Amino acid sequence: MKRILITGAAGFLGSHLCDRFIAEGYFVIGMDNLITGDLKNIEHLFKLKNFEFYHHDITKFVHVPGELDYILHFASPASPIDYLKIPIQTLKVGSLGTHNLLGLARVKKARILIASTSEVYGDPLVHPQTEEYYGNVNTIGPRGVYDEAKRFQESITMAYHTFHGVETRIVRIFNTYGPRMRLNDGRVIPAFIGQALRGEDLTIFGDGMQTRSFCYVNDQVEGIFRLLHSDYVFPVNIGNPDEITIKDFAEEIIKLTGTNQKVVYHPLPINDPLQRQPDTTKAKALLGWEAKVTRSEGMKITYEYFKSLSTEALLKEEHKDFTGFIH
Repeated sequence: MKRILITGAAGFLGSHLCDRFIAEGYFVIGMDNLITGDLKNIEHLFKLKNFEFYHHDITKFVHVPGELDYILHFASPASPIDYLKIPIQTLKVGSLGTHNLLGLARVKKARILIASTSEVYGDPLVHPQTEEYYGNVNTIGPRGVYDEAKRFQESITMAYHTFHGVETRIVRIFNTYGPRMRLNDGRVIPAFIGQALRGEDLTIFGDGMQTRSFCYVNDQVEGIFRLLHSDYVFPVNIGNPDEITIKDFAEEIIKLTGTNQKVVYHPLPINDPLQRQPDTTKAKALLGWEAKVTRSEGMKITYEYFKSLSTEALLKEEHKDFTGFIH
């Protein structure tokens, strides 16, 4: 049985990856310090013989006993609300954490896939974004802690590949959504659905003409699975190129939820990207992958998930108190 370590296992995407690799017959070792993750996302796995969980902060030394075939590095705050509250931790998990895991991969002779992001492109001057585009990032802006952590992560990963011969893979993840997203994480899909369920006006930042391209989680996981098992070491965009303006998306949410909320406008945050659309030519050519789930299909499933949450979860404004993690 192949053994795989998945960091950020209790997070949105990490928990879905645990599900997928268990279904594929792997022994999965989940690791998370629960700074933004939630054990509820993986509690259904604790009874399984081929799953174990380590409550650990990967910015400290990482030890996993026994053989290890693969590592998926998905530990990181991923929403603007989180990484603006815990900027140092965001930078540390992308730098120190990645360094620790690359060292582990080298010792164990394991293949490691790191989760990068479309945010490495910043507020892009090229559209759609290809993997060859170097990006337009403000290193000292409020979003720089996340963007630069991920850019550094890509650099050190390639250095370990070229200098130490570690088998590495890099996925650049574009906006992904689905069940287990945190309702109060600040991203547009949970924000809009949460507001609709609470009977609040939908909040758009800026004029609403900025674009996003939303990929359903099952499609994203399939792309990651294929990339891990491919022979390609350079970054690959995984996302759904079906682009939509935020204004039009708000109208879709109102229609989906059957509510009649107004849309209200607030100033656009600093360095918020105005366009986001992946060029997925490489993923199609190298992995035979493309997004299959339409936005209407995926949003129906996601809406049903959010509707099933308790009233307490629906009204909860703060995810958690981060003070215990700030040193």
